[in-house]
Amino acid sequence: MCIYRLIIPNFGRTLKQNSMDAKIKAIVSHLFGIGWLIALIVNMSNKEEYASYYIRQNLGIIIFGIGLSLLNVIPILGQIVWAVGSVILFVFWLMSLIWSIQGEMKPVPWVGEQFQAWFKAF
Repeated sequence: MCIYRLIIPNFGRTLKQNSMDAKIKAIVSHLFGIGWLIALIVNMSNKEEYASYYIRQNLGIIIFGIGLSLLNVIPILGQIVWAVGSVILFVFWLMSLIWSIQGEMKPVPWVGEQFQAWFKAF
């Protein structure tokens, strides 16, 4: 028996490729852009409802963020809407991240259920 196996129990064992579980995929999907894309690609090979739920939630948050950025070019009113909307969006994102870490499937307030309906394909 190898001495390393006595010291390090998992020495020499390999993890399955794409062994991200649903909770990790959900958390990774909260890392805007690239994290969301990684979670989406990994989840496509082994769809898990928990991960898909948060992938859809974060897609909605990302799209709303892009929409708010476009409003920012409108003088004064657009900038006020952008500032308030960005704070609200950040709070929604943070709530979603906390719920995904806790293992709860809660939609973000006001629009979370719509995100699930709109992005069923994911």
